[in-house]
Amino acid sequence: MIRVNVMYPKQEGGNFDYDYYLNTHMPLVGERWSDVVRGMEVYKGLGGAGGAPEPYVTVASLKFDSVEAFTQALEAHADEIMGDIPNFTNINPIVQIEEQLL
Repeated sequence: MIRVNVMYPKQEGGNFDYDYYLNTHMPLVGERWSDVVRGMEVYKGLGGAGGAPEPYVTVASLKFDSVEAFTQALEAHADEIMGDIPNFTNINPIVQIEEQLL
């Protein structure tokens, strides 16, 4: 099992439409990847350590059986899913693929 984190860094002039993201974009992702995504979670940044501002406004975590499953899903629907990003944010996401160790 792998996890793909899609992280939207906090930045000056950045905007993020949570209503659109939660009610339109994430359901689109879930529908297009329904055969391969094993779980989806969305987190809103509240702050950093020691009272610092949050480094990310939002992080979405998606679980897949393998890197290959994620890659194939992304290739099949990349234009539609990535093309929807400007509808809810002007922030370029950072994507990290992770393997659980513990």
